[in-house]
Amino acid sequence: MPVTTKHRLYTTSFASVYAHYVAKAERKRRTKDEVDEIIRWLTGFSQGELDRHLAEKTDFETFFAAASGLNPARSLITGVVCGVRVENVEDPLMREIRYLDKLIDELARGKAMGKILRG
Repeated sequence: MPVTTKHRLYTTSFASVYAHYVAKAERKRRTKDEVDEIIRWLTGFSQGELDRHLAEKTDFETFFAAASGLNPARSLITGVVCGVRVENVEDPLMREIRYLDKLIDELARGKAMGKILRG
């Protein structure tokens, strides 16, 4: 039986990538608060829960497993990120990660928050 290995990103600390999300947003004159709002919208976490995951350096797999309130409107997120169409990503965890990447890309490109949050 072949052994399948987890993608390296799954065991990466969410906090380490979060720092890149914030830096990307701030380079484009957006804010950490907007990044947090996107993450809370996607995951259903409160700010306190998000802060706890950041402080505990939770890995991506654990972070998304704990997100019991994933926004049903996230299925409206479409487009290409990292050269891949997010709506075609088959692995459920990788799809959630790509959804978040896509939302942060939209923020950095200057899209209005209402549109980013599929309002």
